Amino acid sequence: MNYELDAFLTIVVAVFVLMVGFLVVNKISILKQYNIPEPVAGGLVAAFITYILFKKFNITVNFDANIQQIFMLMFFTSVGLSASLVKLKEGGKALLLFLGCVVAFVVVQNVVGISLAKALGLDPLIGLITGSVTLTGGHGTAGAWGMVFEREYGVQGAIVLGMASATFGLIIGGMMGGPVAKFLIRRYQLAEEIAPPSSGRNEAPPSSETAPFEYPEKTRLITADDAVKTLGMFAICISFAYFMTAIARGQWFELPSFVWALMCGVILRNFLENILKIEIFDRCIDVFGNASLSLFLAMALMSLQLWLLADLAGALVIILIVQTLVLALYLYFVTFRVMGKSYDAAVLCAGQCGVNLGATPTAIANIQAVTNTYGPSHKAFLIIPLTGAFFVDIVNAVMIQFTLSIFG
Repeated sequence: MNYELDAFLTIVVAVFVLMVGFLVVNKISILKQYNIPEPVAGGLVAAFITYILFKKFNITVNFDANIQQIFMLMFFTSVGLSASLVKLKEGGKALLLFLGCVVAFVVVQNVVGISLAKALGLDPLIGLITGSVTLTGGHGTAGAWGMVFEREYGVQGAIVLGMASATFGLIIGGMMGGPVAKFLIRRYQLAEEIAPPSSGRNEAPPSSETAPFEYPEKTRLITADDAVKTLGMFAICISFAYFMTAIARGQWFELPSFVWALMCGVILRNFLENILKIEIFDRCIDVFGNASLSLFLAMALMSLQLWLLADLAGALVIILIVQTLVLALYLYFVTFRVMGKSYDAAVLCAGQCGVNLGATPTAIANIQAVTNTYGPSHKAFLIIPLTGAFFVDIVNAVMIQFTLSIFG
């Protein structure tokens, strides 16, 4: 039996899942202790419920994919609209260093995947699929490249395999970030836990002093006029993303729709701010961005078909577990040290768990969970959104094409 939920019911379920996540994280001390994001906790509860319904009662629940994509595009649009040139310059050397760490790990990821696939007697392209295609690329890249692998390279079941691998990455990326940061912070005594915020209105600092998605729990004072103008900018960026996705399909400059939304946001923001001298309402962008981030993550996780993971062959599980262990070692021995062995470096490591083993929304949720416990990290909120949402996807696309030219 199959149940199809429309867009509005999907939103209702997603909000309920977020409420469950809040309760679960606050009631189960180990989840709070290791900074597991609330959308991840609630989404996994929902995913396990749908798994039981499928296995025990042969019931499947399908949520509206279009509304999930819209919230995803809203999130990435908010990243672009937050990318003021002034804030980009703030990232400076640290942004380049962290981008170097992420790009280097994309190479490591593919080397590990292909090497293990060969050692286990599998097609090397399966190793590529369980490398940066799905773990750094996420579900969107897995779906797009899965069709290419099936049609042009004869890899049977590449789409299902890619979705299962991306699902594994999304789950582990969301659960691994908090514990990694906690380990580094405690081992090197980088910060102490801060007192939980008092109830009542707790306003965020001025937007000129904050980075995108920083202080998600704080109050932002916005007006209806600000909200309407900001929604207009979001609509422009999302419309542009749909237009360019259709135009670029099958062309050499084809990119995921969220990259077009982000690029449009960057251009629109800086054109309005620097050329037309129009004030941009960062507080509205932050509110819409954080809300769409939470809803998208909840929808993505509650839509997961966990039985795809259960159907993975043992060899593929081995590859994915090794990829996870390699990332943990890489964060400890490379990223943490390159970024200065500081509190900011530990928070960036939590973010990289999402970037290289999940998705940018997971990365943001990870660093929000860590900073809610240990205090702000302005640098992490400047660097992670731009690296994960923009630069890494372009690098990954180039890396996949290069690897296919060798093994294809």
